Amino acid sequence: MLFVLFALLVADFYSAQCVMCKAVGEESANQGGIGSGLNQGIFFLMAVPYILLGIAGIVLWKHFNKEGG
Repeated sequence: MLFVLFALLVADFYSAQCVMCKAVGEESANQGGIGSGLNQGIFFLMAVPYILLGIAGIVLWKHFNKEGG
């Protein structure tokens, strides 16, 4: 509950930051400069949770599918 309240209170601040990232990304995406690095950063930030969930899934699957257990 506290997290939701905090998220609602700072939503405007983060919204302003998204506009800045969008402007920089659109301006330099075709040139391969900051926009390209921004896209790679977003990719890595989004990939990490999925990798961790995949590892956790494999560990759980191996744990529950042990032979003789």
